[in-house]
Amino acid sequence: MTSANSWYEAGARQRVAALLDPGSFVEFIGPEQRESSPHLAIFDLPEQFDDGIIVGRGTLEGRRILVAAQEGRFMGGAFGEVHGAKLTGLLRAARSLREPVLILFDTGGVRLQEANAGEIAIAEIMRALVEARMAGVQVVGLIGGRAGCYGGGSLIAGCCSALIVSEQGRISVSGPEVIETNRGVEEFDSRDRALVWRTMGGKHRYLIGGADAFADDDVLAFREAALIVLAENGRLDADVLEAEQQRLEHRLHRFGKAHDAIDIWTDIGVSEPTEIPGLANDEFLRRIADKRETANGAR
Repeated sequence: MTSANSWYEAGARQRVAALLDPGSFVEFIGPEQRESSPHLAIFDLPEQFDDGIIVGRGTLEGRRILVAAQEGRFMGGAFGEVHGAKLTGLLRAARSLREPVLILFDTGGVRLQEANAGEIAIAEIMRALVEARMAGVQVVGLIGGRAGCYGGGSLIAGCCSALIVSEQGRISVSGPEVIETNRGVEEFDSRDRALVWRTMGGKHRYLIGGADAFADDDVLAFREAALIVLAENGRLDADVLEAEQQRLEHRLHRFGKAHDAIDIWTDIGVSEPTEIPGLANDEFLRRIADKRETANGAR
């Protein structure tokens, strides 16, 4: 049964309200300003006055923080021109204000209806994020929504100081349907939910070091994880980039020929690897405590 405080089930505004200190959130460019996409009406598609993303400032245990939350229930949280500009602006403000940023990802990638504008938005966001990190600003991604974190969203997530993920959070550059369309069902069956979750889901991403913290599907659990991650050093310099490159090369060399996530879990010494998807979170964390890949100066 789904918890009343489920991150997966909540909308973007519910997540922000529960994540931050009560009453502390102040929204920038809210719905009353009606900054909606200029492109959707051309395709006779509905608009939303916040264009599917909420940006603003609040406090977390009294600490001032900037936050962006994607609404996965509007066009799958996809990036368009206005959506992307709001996140870019927030990251540029973070660089000036020297305040940390939480990005609540819930996205299938770029809107096909705004393909060029959406792709440009992804590039602008990544540049603003890297510049903020180089200025000493922590940018932490939280992933556990219905849409997952796919396409350009996964590229942005990869640039973050740290990622917090729940079991329900999926991360991948290409979504299941995209892989199946381009490579065939023999390569990847998008209807096989067990395959999707063990390949792209939070447990697997945390186990191989693609995410830095693992949380229950609960808003308060994400809040507690964010407090822990924000207490760490989120620096970005040449040494961190070099360590990340080495980590990725090592991962590709070690697991590049694996056919299934279970092969990888077996390789790294997880006991009873086929049981991993069905384990309760506490038992999962206990079983893989000394198995998962550590950062070793990366990220």
